[in-house]
Amino acid sequence: MQGFWLPLTLTVAFGAFIGTLFRLSRRPGSERPLMFPLVGMLGGLTAFVIHQLLLWLVGAPAWLLPLLVILQIWLWLGPLGPRIARRRN
Repeated sequence: MQGFWLPLTLTVAFGAFIGTLFRLSRRPGSERPLMFPLVGMLGGLTAFVIHQLLLWLVGAPAWLLPLLVILQIWLWLGPLGPRIARRRN
């Protein structure tokens, strides 16, 4: 069971870290800064599930998991991400 929970926890933490890095690479002053790590955590969880399915079906390599996390977060916070309305001063 530890072989499941430890990688899951590390993947979700890595997703939160990548989401935070994505937040830092954006322009400052975003209205919802907590959204980035939360989407990162959700992206990490989704990438872990996708990796587990690929592992059970075709024997996916371990190095694919971090790439899936980064790709998932980039898609969700980048081109497929929510449009944040900016306040005009």
